[in-house]
Amino acid sequence: MSKLLEIKGLSVTLPSKSDRQYAINDVSIFVEKNEILCVVGESGSGKSVTAFSVMGIYDKRALTISKGEILFDGYDLAKVNEDQFRKFRGKKLAMIFQEPMTALNPVMKVGEQITEILEIHTDLTPGKRKSKAIEAMENVKLPDPEKIFHSYPHELSGGQRQRIMIAMALVLEPDLLIADEPTTALDVTTQATILELIKEIQVRRGMGVLFITHDFGVVADIADRVVVMQQGVVVEQDTVNQILANPQHEYTKMLIGSVPSMVPPQKKSIDVQAVLELTTIDKKFGKSSLFRNDRIVRAVDQVSLKVAPGETLGIVGESGSGKSTVARCAIRLIEPDSGSILIKDIDIAKLRESGLRHLRREIQIVFQDPYRSLNPRRTVGQSIVEGPMNFGQSEEAAIHKAKDLMEIVGLKPDNFNRFPHQFSGGQRQRICIARALAMEPAILIADEAVSALDVSVQAQVLELLEDIKKKFSLAVLFITHDLRVAAQICDNIVVMKKGAVVEMGATHEIYTQPTHPYTQSLLQAAPGQKYF
Repeated sequence: MSKLLEIKGLSVTLPSKSDRQYAINDVSIFVEKNEILCVVGESGSGKSVTAFSVMGIYDKRALTISKGEILFDGYDLAKVNEDQFRKFRGKKLAMIFQEPMTALNPVMKVGEQITEILEIHTDLTPGKRKSKAIEAMENVKLPDPEKIFHSYPHELSGGQRQRIMIAMALVLEPDLLIADEPTTALDVTTQATILELIKEIQVRRGMGVLFITHDFGVVADIADRVVVMQQGVVVEQDTVNQILANPQHEYTKMLIGSVPSMVPPQKKSIDVQAVLELTTIDKKFGKSSLFRNDRIVRAVDQVSLKVAPGETLGIVGESGSGKSTVARCAIRLIEPDSGSILIKDIDIAKLRESGLRHLRREIQIVFQDPYRSLNPRRTVGQSIVEGPMNFGQSEEAAIHKAKDLMEIVGLKPDNFNRFPHQFSGGQRQRICIARALAMEPAILIADEAVSALDVSVQAQVLELLEDIKKKFSLAVLFITHDLRVAAQICDNIVVMKKGAVVEMGATHEIYTQPTHPYTQSLLQAAPGQKYF
């Protein structure tokens, strides 16, 4: 096979006050035609910097290519200027980004965003550009491409937006596709479909694919070869079978060992009274009137569940299944249309804010994105003490408790006066957990709290949640689309589809003997089952 892309001894220098000299140091990798090369490693390993260097879109104010070559199509991309790069991007090189909602223009219809690429790089007429865009959308198996062509990004689901990104990347049939964590935030069935789609298109067109991920389950399903990076350095590279079956480097072994198993441990049933109980909760979105007939979405349909102290109840299902709406109803961030929500035998479903205030401390939530959850202008210490002080605790007592909690969640109390941007993603999530615990809640809701974290950091945060649950006898409502995580942390599972509960029971029973076809399809779609 001929090498499509060859990176030789590439080093990219970080700004002078950084924690290390190089973002990537002496990196040598290659991608052949008609193969998928997966680059894996934790956050900060240099995966994305490598990809952005190939595309020429790294931050040139902060990063500098200090040595090495990026050989592609007879050129050294480390040395070409921006005008030359424009001729490559789209036509020869294309990229799919991790978060399509931020990569797509929110004020342009998605069809126009695809035709814009064709307008820049081809001489096609407007009619032919539209036809080619529709064809690209059909190739990524979007339903009703004609209708979606005229839709805005916010009108599409996460999986549909990601397909639009793939259609944009492939419309000019590039030689090399770079995919930067394209399935991280997707549920298992959508993820499986997107991975299958990328593999199918790659084989059909004979493309080379540079696929960046931290998920070894994804690697097992899609890779031909694997490159493992740590702290900006390539520590191991080989075929996917060799890496997964016989890893050589300790770091590779650690990453593979951090992948949660799909086999849940047997757990004892918890026989204590529930501290949170939802009964026949309903929630609809959309309005209908004499003059308007908007689509009514039944986001939550007659959902009943209960969680006891010391129990972790998982809610799993695809995007749009109603998982997060149930959580937001439980914490009364939104008001249910009907049903009851009992917290320690008090029904909060219809309470006004004045009646809710004293119960707010009983139930706390940790969201998916800790960076958006924390105020960037306040120190982490200020964020942790704010809640207890609002409920009457003295500043001195609140600070003392906050520092104790920082130690409990594995952070140094000396970092009390640092700002959120000075921490890693995993550390920020620990801060959010400490902030929630500062209120001494009876119930903790974790809404996709580990989905964006590296497998090793994820393992640490999950262990932390389990320890905290036991230490404080918390009832935990754990919402996730990651079935591997749910298998290891949840005592019981609720499976949701289109707002309704289709199956519930002990995690071990649900995983080993699923009765509903939807549950069976979810479990079958989990990546990497051949190896993990």
